[in-house]
Amino acid sequence: MKPEDGRKELLRKPPWLKRTVPAGATYQEVRRLIEAGGLHTVCREAHCPNLGECFSRGTATFLILGDRCTRNCRFCAIAHGPSGPPQADEPERVAGAVEEMQLDYVVVTSVTRDDLADGGAGIFARTAREIRKRRPGTLVELLVPDFQGSAGALETVLESGPDVLNHNVETVPRLYASVRPAAVYRRSLELLGRAKERDRTIVTKSGLMLGLGETAEEVLVTFRDLVDAGCEILTIGQYLQPSGEHLPVRRFIEPEEFERLCAAALRMGFAAAAGGPFVRSSYRARELYESARSRLSAAARE
Repeated sequence: MKPEDGRKELLRKPPWLKRTVPAGATYQEVRRLIEAGGLHTVCREAHCPNLGECFSRGTATFLILGDRCTRNCRFCAIAHGPSGPPQADEPERVAGAVEEMQLDYVVVTSVTRDDLADGGAGIFARTAREIRKRRPGTLVELLVPDFQGSAGALETVLESGPDVLNHNVETVPRLYASVRPAAVYRRSLELLGRAKERDRTIVTKSGLMLGLGETAEEVLVTFRDLVDAGCEILTIGQYLQPSGEHLPVRRFIEPEEFERLCAAALRMGFAAAAGGPFVRSSYRARELYESARSRLSAAARE
């Protein structure tokens, strides 16, 4: 039966995409800390299917620069439209939450802010430095937008010394016009390449969603492009349609296919890869980072 309001009908999810969301004491405490600090997380704003699991494990991906994006990617649940200026004390508040949660590994991302002269790079850098000031041993992963190709903005971020620089290509190049109309595939590859050229010690990372209409060959070509750009960690997940207003799911990928793609990614040269129906770019980020560092260190000794 088709919806009467003109929205696209949601494709029925297969059994492997149904799960119970844990919500114990740790989950509630993480929610309390985030809400008390007036903070945002991509876990909640983007309707991440791993929210319950991550909160219950005492982890979260902080979303800075507000909760409204200046772009309107057709896959994303985050609200879009005009946003106010960045909050000057946001880096300190994020760092305070990291300290109170005693996080040893933290992921910080943002909405895209094309309205800001530096795309928000300065706030990213300040947030990383404030986290290190509060908890010097904490590993910091920054999941950044493309900064409209600004080399200066990227340099600002890299000067803060993140352990991981993450930037998602999201999909194969053929689908950019419909999935990410304000983004440029080659620009994203160049960002990853510049980061690695500037600092060989930084670990670079990217991710894709599957199920938007891409072909198997296109996915493997994108893997190769990422490896050639110096990308070392790859995440691959299932696209889930947030609402009838978003792009429809063209296909649900079975767990076994994700396993085959991860094996192919490792053969092609990635130091670590994770794939599955619920995998997202910051899912079990520390484990992926440690796996990559171990493999990269072993390769350097050979």
